[in-house]
Amino acid sequence: MITSYKSTEDAPGMKESDIIRRILSGEKELYEILVRRNNQKLFRCIRGYLSDEEEIKDVMQNSYLKAFDKLSQFKLQASFSTWLIRIAMNEALVRLKQKGKIVELNVKDMVGSENGLDDNVYREHNPQSRMIRKEGRELLERAIGDLDAIYRTTYIMKELEEMSIEEIADVLNISVSNVKIRLHRARLMLRESLYELSQDKDLFEFGFSKCDDITERVMKAIQ
Repeated sequence: MITSYKSTEDAPGMKESDIIRRILSGEKELYEILVRRNNQKLFRCIRGYLSDEEEIKDVMQNSYLKAFDKLSQFKLQASFSTWLIRIAMNEALVRLKQKGKIVELNVKDMVGSENGLDDNVYREHNPQSRMIRKEGRELLERAIGDLDAIYRTTYIMKELEEMSIEEIADVLNISVSNVKIRLHRARLMLRESLYELSQDKDLFEFGFSKCDDITERVMKAIQ
């Protein structure tokens, strides 16, 4: 019967490297600690690639199992979470390729012996980066639209239309200093608005029951 370590508090003072050494020595029940420590981070990273929650869980499970099978290859001086996320990224990218969402992408070319994904290829084909750019534009458009008209107009003229301060002052029939004040206030309001939107972490939350579910699935699979 596998002992349950339902939180890192059940193993006070246990370093990651010590946990891994003990797992490799036969105490595979300790793998639950690593799973629970990394569930939130792994979910959010995969969420950048895939949107279906069940598919994300499937990728998480497969990644944990692959990491467990190859744990003897893990170099203890590195971070387990980084190594795990690289495995998950490759798994997610393979699925995207199978769906035709990544064209002419050789996933094997993206994996180095030590460093994981090649930076240039990763940036070019990273769906998370594309999603962030797309959603960033949408959020910015919404935030600009919520500005009062005097600030919205000034901001659009300067930042989007690239008009000079003098041109804006002339068009709006206000002083140059007034244009600068409006721009400053518009930027402050946009920064605050976008910051609040960016803090909505519930969109990527992987809390209690979900964490228990994926942990149980992984631990059953390695018994």
